[in-house]
Amino acid sequence: MKILAVFLILAGFFFTVVAAIGVLRLPDFYTRLHASGKADTLGIALTLVGLGIYNGFSLVSVKIIIIAVLIMLANPIGTHVLARAAYRSGVKPWTHKGES
Repeated sequence: MKILAVFLILAGFFFTVVAAIGVLRLPDFYTRLHASGKADTLGIALTLVGLGIYNGFSLVSVKIIIIAVLIMLANPIGTHVLARAAYRSGVKPWTHKGES
């Protein structure tokens, strides 16, 4: 079980780092929000589930799993609200102006 927990924690770390790189490298608000909304949610959830498994079955691990479920519910809602507010306030999406 410890090996599975360490694997999940490392996978969560990987996705969190990918989300951070996406926020830094992507061109506009909407794509950055997408990177942070998807990868960060998965990274945090994997890390918390890994910590819950590593801790063993106890009240603390149940609380960690509940927090992971709440984050998986709240993060997509928060990113949707931010994207909708940005769209309604006039933030234009990035468009590729490539060669035709």
